[in-house]
Amino acid sequence: MAQRPKGFKRLVCAAAVAFLGLVVMAAFVWRDDIASNALDPKEPFQTYRPPPAPDYTQRAAWALLPAKPDVWTAGDPPADVFFVAPTTFDGGRDWNSPIDDVPSDKFFRRVVAPNYAGPFVRVGRLFAPRYRQASLYTLLTLREDARDARRFAYADVAAAFRQYMAADNKGRPFLIVGVEQGGTMASRLIAEEVAPNPAVRAKLAAAYLIETVVPADNPPLPPCVRPGEAGCLAAWASAFDRDIERVQALKDRSLVWDGSSELQNLAGRAPLCFNPLLGAVTDAEAPAKLNQGAANATGLEWGARPAFLTRQVSARCEGGILRVSRPKPKMLKSAGSWADKRKVPGYNLFYGDLEADAKARVVALTSNPDFARPAPPITEVRAVKGSAVHRIDR
Repeated sequence: MAQRPKGFKRLVCAAAVAFLGLVVMAAFVWRDDIASNALDPKEPFQTYRPPPAPDYTQRAAWALLPAKPDVWTAGDPPADVFFVAPTTFDGGRDWNSPIDDVPSDKFFRRVVAPNYAGPFVRVGRLFAPRYRQASLYTLLTLREDARDARRFAYADVAAAFRQYMAADNKGRPFLIVGVEQGGTMASRLIAEEVAPNPAVRAKLAAAYLIETVVPADNPPLPPCVRPGEAGCLAAWASAFDRDIERVQALKDRSLVWDGSSELQNLAGRAPLCFNPLLGAVTDAEAPAKLNQGAANATGLEWGARPAFLTRQVSARCEGGILRVSRPKPKMLKSAGSWADKRKVPGYNLFYGDLEADAKARVVALTSNPDFARPAPPITEVRAVKGSAVHRIDR
């Protein structure tokens, strides 16, 4: 049998290498589509059986909860914080996560809680419900199934808030904090549970919707237009300077609630833009010297205050998007897996700024003469004239 010429073998090898190169290049170009497809539940939401509903009268339904939620002391922070977490669930088989999903809880404990709930630890007692959050995949597609999953998740958030108000608030001042998908949930919560109820609204020090698109022409609360103002809304979505792709995605692909409690495209409307460095909704530019503290708190023990890096970023609102300069320290750059890089970053560029801003708004609310201060809860009843002494344990 005649041997093939060496030139033919080299040609075959070259063709194989070229084909492999094309495969690698295609995988790189379409890596987002490939990874996103792997997270697709591939089942219509209408036939999907969601995980069991949480019971918010039980401690297991809360990711963060005070030791005695309905009792506070002079040593407690002056307010409460109702915190709605962002997506920590990748997805795959499920549209919505069970509340006991272990990887989701680990990401919350390691990244979300220290970086995004952490700035409020010294402002208020933290109440963070576990909820059947819509998966990361629902943030990567505009399919109606994904919108259904996000609408479904809101019912849990609303149920948790009602339980908090009925059983634990006791007239205390409070803040609402939501991040990304959690911020979208919190936006609807404010519109339906807080804004229409004067008694509840009177106790709201502020609402922070972090990395959340809210239409500027129809916010659920009046925007915060100056530092130290109480009862207002601070909402923003950010992009680094010259990140045109991120800016366009925020404007083209963001979903917001309409008047019928449906998720609709932003459709060219300008988002509300609060500048955390200035403490106000304004187009003025804030230089980096105003940055009170960026921080990477990932992995820190809960409640520990991270080391601050001051003067790290400047920020300005432009076209409804908060344009932020890129920080130089490596610890303030995204890291982790493909999925982790599409969740909230493992750092907070405005950690110190949010802490100071929230404290000032709580002080503004509680120092107002019209604010009805809650009476401290009764934890002990003493006998008089020889009666038995009864102690109430909570």
